[in-house]
Amino acid sequence: MSKTDLIPPLAGSATRAARRGFRIPEEIGVIIALVGMMAIIGFARPRFLNPINLFSLLGNTTFLGMLAIGMVFLLAIREIDLSVGWMFNFSAVFAALLMVAGIDPWLSAFAGVLFGAGLGLINGLIAVTLRLPAIIVTLGTYSMFQGLSLVVNKGRAIVPADQSSSFFSMISDKLFGIVPVAALVFIALALAMHVVLHRTRFGYRVQAVGSNPEAAAHAGIPTAWVRLQTLVLMGAICGLSGVMYVGFRGAIDPNEGSDFVLVVIAAVIIGGTPLSGGHGTIIGAVIGMMIIQVISSGLIFFGIDATWSTFVTGAVTVMAVSLDRLIKFQRTRRIELGKENFHA
Repeated sequence: MSKTDLIPPLAGSATRAARRGFRIPEEIGVIIALVGMMAIIGFARPRFLNPINLFSLLGNTTFLGMLAIGMVFLLAIREIDLSVGWMFNFSAVFAALLMVAGIDPWLSAFAGVLFGAGLGLINGLIAVTLRLPAIIVTLGTYSMFQGLSLVVNKGRAIVPADQSSSFFSMISDKLFGIVPVAALVFIALALAMHVVLHRTRFGYRVQAVGSNPEAAAHAGIPTAWVRLQTLVLMGAICGLSGVMYVGFRGAIDPNEGSDFVLVVIAAVIIGGTPLSGGHGTIIGAVIGMMIIQVISSGLIFFGIDATWSTFVTGAVTVMAVSLDRLIKFQRTRRIELGKENFHA
């Protein structure tokens, strides 16, 4: 009789249950990377770890980080929206113009969020009606939204004259003098969207459609409707980020957001959301965006030209994609070997 035969069945079941109960967070890799980068920079430049600087980094992560949250849903459903930067800009311009016209800033901000959702709806309707990938549709709407925004703002920054409203003071305020309120809104949005993605029917459908669209359709999931909802969600988040930017900065420049899309996609990929769809991690995307901000800030602390940050971000993205493909290859290989051993 072997030693394993002496283990009571219930004890074995309890051991397996305990193993299933303890699971290492999937974001542990990017968390370690972020902490490691901060430790290295902080060791060489102790001022980097000053709480004021760290909270400033978090504040700088807010607006792009919000767009990364929405992009997680799109990548999870095997879609990419190239127009996010101009939806952000156009929504901010729309809200700022309403404020300039004398409309209450809170109402203007709400209208800006709805306007962003409307832009997302345009993307979704075109993609669903013509059965085109969102990346193709948004390649066109990228220029459309850019052109319309530049026409509306006449190529000039929009600056609301009266900024005495609580909207501006609240969004630009800092708790205890160091914690940006905008960053707290960003964190709250990330937690809410994490729950939506992993604990709601909509989130389940997004991941099911991204994992296998044909199987999802056979299971009764309305794939076209889910695609449309996801693109509208992306537009609404762009609108929210845009109006908060106006409240935080007090203005919106004509070209703000033009280079957002590549950074947003990079953050999501670095965070662990695969391009192949079927899965997404909101927490990973937030950490991925923080990694990009730490890279940019670290270059400044080391006295390196900030233009190198674009190269480093691209290099980190390539490494993240390569590592993802390597892990998937090894996983697939183990499954195939397991099947061969089973049949043998």
